[in-house]
Amino acid sequence: MPTTKKIFALVARVYAPNIIQSLDKVANFLKDAGHEVVYEAQTGANVPFQDIRTMKLEEIGAKAAAAIVLGGDGTMLGIARQLAPYSVPLIGINHGHLGFITDIPLNRMLLVLDKMIKGRYVSEQRFLVEGTITREGEVISKAVAFNEVVISRGAGAGMIDLRVHVDGHFMYQQHSDGMIISTPTGSTAYSLSAGGPMLHPNLGGIVLVSIAPHTLSNRPIVIPDTSEIVVDVVNARQPSISFDSQSFANLQSGDQVTVRRAPHVVTFLHPVGWSYYDTLRNKLHWNEVSRKLD
Repeated sequence: MPTTKKIFALVARVYAPNIIQSLDKVANFLKDAGHEVVYEAQTGANVPFQDIRTMKLEEIGAKAAAAIVLGGDGTMLGIARQLAPYSVPLIGINHGHLGFITDIPLNRMLLVLDKMIKGRYVSEQRFLVEGTITREGEVISKAVAFNEVVISRGAGAGMIDLRVHVDGHFMYQQHSDGMIISTPTGSTAYSLSAGGPMLHPNLGGIVLVSIAPHTLSNRPIVIPDTSEIVVDVVNARQPSISFDSQSFANLQSGDQVTVRRAPHVVTFLHPVGWSYYDTLRNKLHWNEVSRKLD
């Protein structure tokens, strides 16, 4: 981001009074610094400030230097998928709980933003995956995920039978509650709770994790991010598929789900000194034991 006047888009999805106050603080700070502030269209429709214009995603993609997202990781996941085709950098202010990908603390947001808009930041890119559902040879649905694609048995009783091929090679047929196909970003989300490994976000890998497999030898595996994963729904009563737990579709026995790396990436801007390992240590409380021993 050059030091000349820039356009910054503000994004939020939870409109409690405290987050509206934070939006107002950030907007006023940026305007006082000589920049133009816009609201993403859905955000602007839910805030009371009338002196700031709104922009649709296409306009933000064409004109904004960055999108500043206030909220939790769920808010960031949603807007990241939408803005990925436009290559707009994202800055996350944590107004939620964990904050794995919204990493600027609320109590320091203006101090940190002041440095970042002056060019003091580190940049990183993360990839997404896209999933295609085919039924009787016809594509019926397609969606993108930043964290994970989850194929599950749904609300009904019983397990789901899935047959998995990777790059045309048969891997296994599993009897389980479902399967998680995760990006490195999503490796600290549902995949982790199901026993999957944590992947550094710069790794080019995709994690396959069985959910409560009937055979304990069905262990998580990391495959190259260039892989094409094809999952056939062999048998299930009420199977379903979700993308980042924000987009859902029903499946049927006989459906085929194809997952591959999406063509776009998401660019995050972090404060200087940001470290993924600091994030893990703080969010997962890895330092609690050492503190007790001190």
